Amino acid sequence: MTGAEVAAAAQLAALLEASAPKPGNVSPGRPFHDARFEDFAASAVAIGPAISEAAVRPLGATIHAAIQATRRYTRSNTNLGIVLLLAPLARAALRGGGTLRQRVTAVLGETTVADAAEAYDAIRLAAPGGLGRAAAEDVSAAPTVTLRDAMALVADRDLVAREYATGFALTFETGAPALRDARRAGLAWDEATVECFLALLAAEPDSHVARKLGVAAAEAVTRQAVAVRAAGGVRTGAGRAALAALDRDLRDATNARNPGATADLTAAALFVVILEDGWTPSGA
Repeated sequence: MTGAEVAAAAQLAALLEASAPKPGNVSPGRPFHDARFEDFAASAVAIGPAISEAAVRPLGATIHAAIQATRRYTRSNTNLGIVLLLAPLARAALRGGGTLRQRVTAVLGETTVADAAEAYDAIRLAAPGGLGRAAAEDVSAAPTVTLRDAMALVADRDLVAREYATGFALTFETGAPALRDARRAGLAWDEATVECFLALLAAEPDSHVARKLGVAAAEAVTRQAVAVRAAGGVRTGAGRAALAALDRDLRDATNARNPGATADLTAAALFVVILEDGWTPSGA
């Protein structure tokens, strides 16, 4: 694939993720107090140039460039997790040999301390809320380990970091298969994206919710996602009613119950499926 093709796939994945009516997240007509769908759409477009050069720039530099570009469009943290996930996948997609997962594992194994420093700068620039402090290699200081090793240190409490430590296990083993199953069943991209999101949320408690409200709260949200899936998800009337109830329950004035890490993983799954399977319009 060319850099332009990979960038288009990344932008499309980010747009699909933002536009699908995932419970507890921003989508068209359902804003947060500090971010609207337009912010996410602009952010999806903004990352294209940086992603297109993922093969010729170090991974950390790609992450930093994408966040810098995003900040020219929005003051909110709309896509830090997405960029952290899509950048190594893009670099892997622009290589030859092996499967995409094998290539991204190799990309992660090659990360450097310089990559970590660039990523830390990007994280500080994005200024995500509720990040807290780490006992070692905190983002407020200069890193002394590689980017993959830095992510491994917080993998137990951050789903995006865990993907770096596990070779994108949730993306390849849960998210992408759920998305493919939904598309093969005839669901349009927006509905398939919601099903992918639900599968991921049911599989692991969202670390964004856990960071803000505690592990018990995150586990309760996961149990709700399991119940929505059991009711049929987007495919049945009962499932859609349960989905709407979950969305209402996850919305509050502070966005504390927003399963944002799960949304980031959904974008990664979309990117993987588009890269590996190509783009198929709904109804085709």
